[in-house]
Amino acid sequence: MSTDTKTNTNNKPTHAIYQVIGDDDKAKWFRVGSAWAHKDLQGAGLKFDSFPLSGRIVVRVIDEKPATKTGGAA
Repeated sequence: MSTDTKTNTNNKPTHAIYQVIGDDDKAKWFRVGSAWAHKDLQGAGLKFDSFPLSGRIVVRVIDEKPATKTGGAA
């Protein structure tokens, strides 16, 4: 992803985007994209790798540790 004055200068995404299906312990998390925080931390640039999306969408800080839940939820 190219950077501009509004996005973080680091090309590595700062957040992962998940589609969450279900609730509580039965929820399934599927990574569907990435986000880059703006320098002012007031927003983010989003890139989706999956379309169409429906239901609940969650943006989480990327954790470098291996994921333990279904679909890579943090």
